[in-house]
Amino acid sequence: MKLTSDNKLKKLIVVGDRVLIRPKKSNDKTQSGLYLPPGVKEKEKVQSGYVIKIGPGYPIPLPAEEDEPWKDKADEIKYIPLQAKEGDLAIFVQNGAVEVNYENEKLFIVPQASILLLERDEDLFE
Repeated sequence: MKLTSDNKLKKLIVVGDRVLIRPKKSNDKTQSGLYLPPGVKEKEKVQSGYVIKIGPGYPIPLPAEEDEPWKDKADEIKYIPLQAKEGDLAIFVQNGAVEVNYENEKLFIVPQASILLLERDEDLFE
């Protein structure tokens, strides 16, 4: 599901270096044809899912300067952006994730440090 103006995810604001991930639908059948009971895939240490929203990134500390009356206060906070982008497939460590239920949907809030790998459809070197 994409983020659109009429869905509820627009209300969510992800904070800091965190990423909101919708878990990928798990396959309940192994490659050899065995069916797995519900919950087996959810207990694995590594999970995958699609990035829905991202936070602003890592805040950069401000240099110690004197207060200048002509300085614009709105531009004080700067961030180092995250590598994750909306729509990426993320492979992440389950231990670092926080599971939340929002609008009857299971989502994960994951710090960027817990993301092991990102897969992006667009060509990064164009």
